[in-house]
Amino acid sequence: MKIFIRLLFLPIFSFYSNILSQELRAVWITNVDSNVLFSDRAIQEAMDYLASIGINTVYPVVWNKGYTLYPSSVMNQHFGVQIHPSFAGRNPLEKVIIEAHRNGMEVIPWFEFGFSSWYAQNQNDSGHIIKKYPHWACLDRTGKFATRESVFPQFIWMSGINPEVQNFMTSLVMEVINNYDVDGIQFDDRLPAMPVEGGYDSVTVLIYKRENNNNNPPYDYHDPNWKRWRANKMNQYFKKLYDTVKSKGNYLIFSSAPSVYPWGYEYYLQDSKTWIDSNYIDQLIPQIYRYDYYSYVSELNNQLNHIPLSKRNKFFSGILIKLGNYLITPDYLLNSIKYNRQRNVMGESFFFYEGLRANNNRLGDTLKKSLYNLVSIPPHRNGNIFRPKGIIKDDTSQSTIRIGNWSILSIPGFYGGISWTNDTTYSSLEYFAEVPFDAWYHLYVYIVPNIIATTRARYTIYSQNDSNVVFVDQSKSSNAGWYKLGDVYLQKGNRRVLKLDNLNLEKGKYIISDVIMLLLNRKLSPGVLVTDVKPETPKGHDYKSLILNYPNPFNSSTKIFFNLYKSKNVNIKIFDYLGRLVYDSGDFIASKGENYYDIDFATLNVSSGIYFCYLNLMDQKKTVKMVYIR
Repeated sequence: MKIFIRLLFLPIFSFYSNILSQELRAVWITNVDSNVLFSDRAIQEAMDYLASIGINTVYPVVWNKGYTLYPSSVMNQHFGVQIHPSFAGRNPLEKVIIEAHRNGMEVIPWFEFGFSSWYAQNQNDSGHIIKKYPHWACLDRTGKFATRESVFPQFIWMSGINPEVQNFMTSLVMEVINNYDVDGIQFDDRLPAMPVEGGYDSVTVLIYKRENNNNNPPYDYHDPNWKRWRANKMNQYFKKLYDTVKSKGNYLIFSSAPSVYPWGYEYYLQDSKTWIDSNYIDQLIPQIYRYDYYSYVSELNNQLNHIPLSKRNKFFSGILIKLGNYLITPDYLLNSIKYNRQRNVMGESFFFYEGLRANNNRLGDTLKKSLYNLVSIPPHRNGNIFRPKGIIKDDTSQSTIRIGNWSILSIPGFYGGISWTNDTTYSSLEYFAEVPFDAWYHLYVYIVPNIIATTRARYTIYSQNDSNVVFVDQSKSSNAGWYKLGDVYLQKGNRRVLKLDNLNLEKGKYIISDVIMLLLNRKLSPGVLVTDVKPETPKGHDYKSLILNYPNPFNSSTKIFFNLYKSKNVNIKIFDYLGRLVYDSGDFIASKGENYYDIDFATLNVSSGIYFCYLNLMDQKKTVKMVYIR
């Protein structure tokens, strides 16, 4: 058994209070060749892992093959289907937002298919969108579906110049912006874009003729003026979409990951140079997808030649780490990031998540142990922490007030066991939290459904100057996991947040409790500046003596943090939920200042679950709860 021990003097709580860099560290989450979005548990585990390796932004797909990956009233109105059939009855976007924000990561939904509406299995398969609205199709000069036959012949495109198509895409984008507390929106090589062979549909031809003395478009689809006219039309739409998104909040990041320029312009009329020159994009992340390091360096330099020095802060690189059987090597990955920094490219996004997890997390763990080992926040937030981590309070914590007879069960909750009662006399749980700043918060409870649980759990929500009661069905399986009770405005300080009681408990039923969580609501508090986030300090405890671990939960290793006024003898023991000792460090000398102690749980041969780290400082004893997920 090998235990990694590292004791180091650092600035006080540098992980929380001294952000060392501003870099975009992002990853795309797909629904193809990936299982992440197909279960709530997989989403939770993925977001925990990404946060643990230093990722600060995720781009989850929300538009693929003519379907949304969230319940859409726009799609239901047009096509009678709310969501991609594989996700019926679920909302993967909502789950990604909750779990990513809980971990302090930003979420920018990715409209992957853009103006492409279908991926055809045969040349006659136009997909459900074009079947209903055939005049939306992007056609070539022969009247066939316009495609780049030598590249992606299976894609069926909508005309990016058709006003109805543009309005449809805008309605999907704004549906996400209006309904979810997201951090921005992203497009890629299919919006705004269309095959250069396209533009000969009746709607586009009519618009062209109106603006060109009733002349038909040139027969040569590579005609320079014809290409420029089509690209300009889509540029105008992109600018209008940018303004529409920004009208909902200037904090919303307008992002695109286009094809590399000028190739994207020549073959897909995608004019990314104009977007950045004209200032209607916040993040430009060209897909520099190359299979070897020297090709990557060459293409990165080529892209930078098109970016004015004054706009370099908006430029990041898209790096291909996995596609089919291809998997980037650790050396190529690290060298690419190092070269990015040499060229003052302050961040990258990886296509796609599964590459980080391949070969037992080889690439992800490589980043964690090297170039991403220090905390970084996205550079577009001017040094502020836009998404502070969620504030989570356990029902067994010292700050929770219990009345009545509650039992702790080994049924897995968010951290470990859950509590329940069927007491006929009054029972309640009151949750308190140390609120870090005045703001609106999303309030969640973690629900573990059970057939014997009440259908009318009574929760009293406490806002700053008022309270209200809501009822939740704790037996309903669709309510499992994080369940939002509402939004509350709270001022800084120790605040009462929530009470659960048994006043409406049915005979023979139980009320169940677990943790609660507060997430900063950026839709309602967009202007709150967060420059310093420290862990909550329990009342009566000196900040210097606080013990905590990060990441938590974790799936391999975790760091135990503690801070000392002077050098001391220290002993660290780890116990499981049943009180059994699973690790003993033995006595050692820890230095004055902040120390951290690495423990690799993968070497302990223990199962997933809740553990307690007991720190003996000789004159003080501290305990922290940890959650290990294998």
